[in-house]
Amino acid sequence: MTTRRDALKFTGLALGAGLALPYLARSAWAQNADLAALMQPGPLGDVWLGPADAKCTIIEYASMTCSHCAAFHRTTWPVLKERYIDTGKVRFTLREFPLDPLATAAFMLARCQGDAKYYPITDLLFDQQPAWAFTQKPVDALEQMLRQAGYTKDTFEACLKDQKVYGAVNSVKQRGLDVLKVDSTPTFFINGERYTGEMTIDGMEKVIKPILGA
Repeated sequence: MTTRRDALKFTGLALGAGLALPYLARSAWAQNADLAALMQPGPLGDVWLGPADAKCTIIEYASMTCSHCAAFHRTTWPVLKERYIDTGKVRFTLREFPLDPLATAAFMLARCQGDAKYYPITDLLFDQQPAWAFTQKPVDALEQMLRQAGYTKDTFEACLKDQKVYGAVNSVKQRGLDVLKVDSTPTFFINGERYTGEMTIDGMEKVIKPILGA
């Protein structure tokens, strides 16, 4: 039986490499962040959606194995993207904050295929989270699922052995912890203000609309 400890066998990393931080169940709250520090990208860069001159910028820190993050991406994210990102009103990026080695592996797989595949893969993995994250053989499930994203067995294993990608993903998480004081997922920074917890589209619009002057 494959366990979560086995899930990162290709990276040679112990289970303890992940940081199992609890989700903090509370209402969204705002706190200002240092904008210069917030906008500094990780080693692999940010994958932005929406125009650089948008009035509203949203940065999300999430874990691929976080059920609250998956719920946001299944429900709020499609509406947010359609109404605000695709229409050029909001600029958005998703940053890696893996809570365990399996989430690290998932983010690595999203990164290894290049920026164009980042959101198709993260969307797929959030949408299908129960089918891979909470199974007895998560690695096998990930491999099967990501064949539709162009992975072969060889490229799948090569990605999970890539120490540069592994280090980059964890660097984003560590900087989120140390500099931005991210302590739970999902955490959103909307024009520099921090909101913690899963947000509905109504909740997001209460923040976004005044910024946009709507």
